[in-house]
Amino acid sequence: MATILHAVLGYFILLLVVRVLARRPGSQMTMFEFVIVFLMGGIIILSTVGNDRSVTNCTCAVIAVGLIHRTVSWAKNRSPMLGAIIDGTPLVVIRNGEWQPEVVRGMKLRREDIEAAARERGVTRVEDIEYAILERNGRISVLPKE
Repeated sequence: MATILHAVLGYFILLLVVRVLARRPGSQMTMFEFVIVFLMGGIIILSTVGNDRSVTNCTCAVIAVGLIHRTVSWAKNRSPMLGAIIDGTPLVVIRNGEWQPEVVRGMKLRREDIEAAARERGVTRVEDIEYAILERNGRISVLPKE
């Protein structure tokens, strides 16, 4: 039972820590998905190299974390506000060719990251960007000016 309680607490602590960390460009998964990957991997590692090598405990802990993850996913779908808290919201980095310095500083973005995303869309100058948006999963979407 203690393993399940540790798994539940670990889930929410890891979710909070990952959510507080700044998003970085280039990642493919949302932070919400990273939590489940890291926590379940950690549980399996503990059952492999830890003091308690019980397969039953490990299985119960993984099932508990999976059920919590499923419940939080359901709650996010029912409450957009909860979804925004857990997953974050997209942030505008460039608006009408102008940098949004508070977003760039707050998210610890580098100019090169935005320029690389722009080049992928065929845009060579920042002035030609209508919007650059830091998405919830850390990718940068670039919308060129018409």
